[in-house]
This record gives sequence, structure tokens and C-alpha cells, in this order.
Amino acid sequence: MSDIVFIRGLRLDTRIGIHDWEKQTTRPVILDLEMASDVARAAASDRIADALDYDAVTRRLTEVVTNNRHELVETLAEQCAALLMREFGIPWLRLSLNKPGAVGEGVDVGVVIERGVRPS
Repeated sequence: MSDIVFIRGLRLDTRIGIHDWEKQTTRPVILDLEMASDVARAAASDRIADALDYDAVTRRLTEVVTNNRHELVETLAEQCAALLMREFGIPWLRLSLNKPGAVGEGVDVGVVIERGVRPS
């Protein structure tokens, strides 16, 4: 299996940052995800029960990101990746977490992490 389900441009408001002013207000982060999934099985059955439910993934990420505070994008990315792998049985994922305007207007910063073993 080398199929990928993706979610791009998931924009969520959260409290993130090391500066005092960042701790007092919410700001957006943008997540892009690629997740290994057996698309063929879901395609054959045409049942959501056989698919990686991207709506459920999005709802769970929204809950975790918006209800918690982090200082570092690295910490938030790691926690999101671990949660998705554990709760949705995802064997491999690539997660990009972008913090727009973190070091100036129009400048985006963030991290890209890969976790698990990508099926071949």
C-alpha cells in the first residue's frame, strides 16, 4: 500500500509562542497532512468505515489545537502526529505546521515532520 490521503490548508486558531504577547492572544496555524491509508479497500466497498475519515481527523485536530497552548511549533507538530497515529491507526504521516507572520508580516515559519514507516 502506498496510498495517501491528504488534508491541506487546515487553518486553526490557537495560543502558540514564546513571547508574552503571544501567550495572551490566539493566532492562526496552518496544517498540511499526508497520511498513509489503504484507499483501494475503501474504493471497493464505498464505505466510510473502510476509509481514513478526513472529516474525523480534521475535527480531532481542531479540538486539540484550539483547546491547548504551546510555546513551540515543534511541540504542537509532534503532539498532533502522535495523536493521529495512535487514534486513527495511521502507519506513516508527513505533517507541515506553518505559523504565518511569526517573524514579520508576510513571513511564514514552521516545521515539516515525518513519523512512522511509509508503506511501499
